[in-house]
Amino acid sequence: MPSGPAWSQKLRDEIGKAVIGQDAAVERLLVALLAGGHVLLEGMPGLAKTLLVKSLGAALGVQFERIQFTPDLLPSDVVGTMVFQPKTGEFSPHRGPVFANLVLADEINRAPAKVQSALLEAMQEKQVTIGGQTHALPSPFFVMATQNPIEQEGTYPLPEAQTDRFLFKLLMEYPSASEEASMMQRWGQITQHPDVAAVSSGAELLALRAEVDRIHVAPVVQTYILTLVRATRALADNPDPSARRLNFGASPRASLALYQAGRSLAWLRGEDYLSPALVQELAPDVLRHRIGLTYEAEAQEITSDKVVSQVVSQTPVPSV
Repeated sequence: MPSGPAWSQKLRDEIGKAVIGQDAAVERLLVALLAGGHVLLEGMPGLAKTLLVKSLGAALGVQFERIQFTPDLLPSDVVGTMVFQPKTGEFSPHRGPVFANLVLADEINRAPAKVQSALLEAMQEKQVTIGGQTHALPSPFFVMATQNPIEQEGTYPLPEAQTDRFLFKLLMEYPSASEEASMMQRWGQITQHPDVAAVSSGAELLALRAEVDRIHVAPVVQTYILTLVRATRALADNPDPSARRLNFGASPRASLALYQAGRSLAWLRGEDYLSPALVQELAPDVLRHRIGLTYEAEAQEITSDKVVSQVVSQTPVPSV
């Protein structure tokens, strides 16, 4: 069984054949795989969001499917439908692209609510219903979704119930000048394409989760996680409307996400326990999409990340 740093490095090296930079995003995706969580990637066009997820699937050696979300997409285009068989005179289920280990929901905010709700059962229950029959999805199963933060026309904001089911919301940044120069040197030739080989497997990933479960979490760190999450709810309960920054705080899923993702990150970095520093590092990615800003806060240009940063800075850090 490989160690956390060794497993992480071999996947990083293989993904790096196709994607230059985005090291922080790659690490978070590996954490999500170990924690069994879904990821929402937000960034400007051309930042290799789709290529990153596709390369991850290739390096992991699992079945990968990409769904391009559009306003005219139907739920049956995602989960499947019943198809009439003329030979037998019966209907049989035709499975949609969601029946894969790694599903890329490209531009997820372009599909209407009916399609997004069809994805909810798959994300939470790891199953879908076709023609009144329930079908289990492959294991492991992950949804990696992308969205563009600037385009508003022809988009449908994700409902809170769906965003809460994403373990992380990652903000993709532009590459550095040196990274962008490396891209031109490596992929400047039109006929050259990245070739990513499988260096792991879905079975190995499932086995590694037992190693992650051995990471120790001290009671004081568990209390620290709860204190951070509950502090966001306290901000939403402020009796002074003019001073209230949040309409709602993070749900209990945030506590579970910090706990599970924290252990996964500790294992990836070769640690045998979860430290408060790792919890603080993960807090923005876990909490930014689980809190709702008030109109007054948005008018003051207060962002979710600023609120999370305030919560982290004002919460006493336990000594482990």
